Amino acid sequence: MLGTIFTMAEDLIKVVGTKEEIYQGLLPQIKALVGEETDTIANLANTCAALKEAFDFFWVGFYLVKNDELVLAPFQGPVACTRIQKGKGVCGKSWELGETISVEDVEQFEGHIACSALSKSEIVVPILQQGIVIGVLDVDSTTISAFDSVDSKYLNDLCIWLSERI
Repeated sequence: MLGTIFTMAEDLIKVVGTKEEIYQGLLPQIKALVGEETDTIANLANTCAALKEAFDFFWVGFYLVKNDELVLAPFQGPVACTRIQKGKGVCGKSWELGETISVEDVEQFEGHIACSALSKSEIVVPILQQGIVIGVLDVDSTTISAFDSVDSKYLNDLCIWLSERI
C-alpha cells in the first residue's frame, strides 16, 4: 500500500553458553530492541519478553511505585500480585532498602508473598532515578538457588540502563 510503512517484528538471537555469556549476548539485543523508544510500558514489556525468552524464567516482571505502593507493570509468566506495600515481601523489601535482594529459598524469607507456590527462588533489583526507587525488576525461578552474582551484576546493569529510559 502506497504511503504505508511496514516494520518487521524483532527477533532475538538465542545465545548458547554460560549464564554470563547469555547475559553478554542478550543485553545488547535488549538495548537495540528498546532503541530510541520512549514509551515506558513498551520498553518494560519487551525487556520482560527478552529475559523470559533467553532464560526461560518462571516469572519476570516489573512493579512501579505509584501512590506509595508497588503496582504490577509489564510481566511474563502466570498472574501475579497486583499491589505490594513497602517492606513487604522480597519486592517491598528491595524497594524499602533500595538494594538488590537475592533469595535462595523463598520459603526461608520472612514475610515472603507467595503469588505462586511454584516459585522457589527470587531476585529483585531496584530501579533508581536520582537515588529514589521508582520500581523493581522481579525474577522468579522454580529452582532453589537459581540466582547468583552473575544474575545480580547483569540485572543491575540492565536496571541502571533502563532507569534512563522510563
